[in-house]
Amino acid sequence: MKVVIVGSGVAGLALAVALRRAGIDYVIVERAAELSFVGAGIQLSPNATRILARMQVLEHLQERLVRPGQHRFVDWRDASALLTTPLGQNVEKTFGAIYAHAHRADLLNGLLAALGDLSKVKLGTEVVHVDQNATGAFAQCADGTVVRGDVLIAADGVRSQIREQMFAPGTPRHSGCMAWRGLTPAADISDLGFQRDSYIWMGPARSMVIYYVAGGEMLNWIGSGPSDGVTRESWTTQASVAEALHEFSGWHPMVRGLIERSAVPYKWALYDREPLDTWIRGRIGLIGDAAHAMLPYHAQGAAQCIEDAWILARALEQAGKDWALALQRYESLRQPRTRQVQEASRAAERLFHLQDDAAVARRNQRFADAQRRIGRGFPPGQEWLFAYDAEKAVTGNDAQWQSLGWSGAAPPPTQA
Repeated sequence: MKVVIVGSGVAGLALAVALRRAGIDYVIVERAAELSFVGAGIQLSPNATRILARMQVLEHLQERLVRPGQHRFVDWRDASALLTTPLGQNVEKTFGAIYAHAHRADLLNGLLAALGDLSKVKLGTEVVHVDQNATGAFAQCADGTVVRGDVLIAADGVRSQIREQMFAPGTPRHSGCMAWRGLTPAADISDLGFQRDSYIWMGPARSMVIYYVAGGEMLNWIGSGPSDGVTRESWTTQASVAEALHEFSGWHPMVRGLIERSAVPYKWALYDREPLDTWIRGRIGLIGDAAHAMLPYHAQGAAQCIEDAWILARALEQAGKDWALALQRYESLRQPRTRQVQEASRAAERLFHLQDDAAVARRNQRFADAQRRIGRGFPPGQEWLFAYDAEKAVTGNDAQWQSLGWSGAAPPPTQA
């Protein structure tokens, strides 16, 4: 068995690490000339970290992780608590794996460290066409080379060209919102009062997520709000501190102080994809954002990529030479869960960005009611997300998780 992986983001690298562990041959085809990682913070919930531990990736990240004590939903104007849920040791005790914050570059470097041998990563190689026949799948590259394998997996992101060619032509769906992100040195904001927690500040038509990364050296912030109609989907479009301050005018001094002391921020438009009926066309399949790009309001983009990678690699390992059976099993296990997270993330965007005073009051009351119900425990949404064990799922031993049956109606558990 040999797997061609197109793309070297979180999904592509995680799949390569999982395949290597399973003893399955692979090659990664990446159009970038070098592995230069951009981005900012990533939240790694237990459903992801238990896989990273199995893949021996977590050991490469330990010094760069931050383990927050709790998750705080707070009011944009006075910082009053709307809902607080436990993280830290409570998560590890309950779910058997940690909750951690990381910088995206640290996660990708950890995956590379676990991969070890980079000779199977073909950089500067752009795929222009994919196809298949009775004996395999192949990628035709711009330089004239052809990369062949038994199956080909597209890990080429929200604007996947392979998805366009082989599945459903169309453009990603713009949510109507955009995001601002920045990093502020922790030493520069010690007077602002940010604890080692995960914060979601909620205000009219906007929200702000704040948490420490890079071993606690930096405070990562991501603000979401209405699109300006110009900003595109890109990780590299620079903004300015003045623009971000204007966007969050009137917000609490903790938030504005953080922005004021930030490095140059970036901005990008928020897109997701409509769910597909299938991710598989013969020997060609989709993974990660190419399959199920989602909005960031449940902090599950990277986690769902990692779940995909483990289950696909294990399904291929279990099926031996029967690649068709493996791909079918992967799709059947992953589609229902990722679809639910996509839908819940869309609902969370609406909930976080309410403007009408009556609607805001109802939301805040809903949060207060949830706090009374759960006390110091976990809301159903967190349990449903965190308790998922990809290894149990792929071996058919996840009846306990299946019984949780979260409907998505509970208050959102987290945000990217």
